[in-house]
Amino acid sequence: MADINAVAKQFTDFYYQTFDSSRAQLAPLYRDTSMLTFEGNPCQGTANIIEKLTSLPFSKVLHKVTTLDAQPSNLSIASLIVSVTGLLVVDDSTNPLQFSQVFQLIPEGGSYYILNDMFRLNYGA
Repeated sequence: MADINAVAKQFTDFYYQTFDSSRAQLAPLYRDTSMLTFEGNPCQGTANIIEKLTSLPFSKVLHKVTTLDAQPSNLSIASLIVSVTGLLVVDDSTNPLQFSQVFQLIPEGGSYYILNDMFRLNYGA
């Protein structure tokens, strides 16, 4: 099995750079069986996920990853769970939002795709 921390870092670097520059370009990372739960609202399938991501109400975004943790989720197929926390700067705001996101990555053809993706903004109490 590849070093899961290196895989997780490479994946999240690519994911957030792509998200921040052109969300529609994330489509190859999802499959029709993939599921996104964004702020408690689930959607399934590549087209529905990309529709959700591209319809978010901001034009400019920057993710700043604070923590990144990874664990194997099934040793027989080398899948992994990736947990991310960080800051989200939207439309050049001076008040970044805290977020958390969890991915389940499944190996396919020398790469990985996202089977599960859960995103939440983290608000203070």
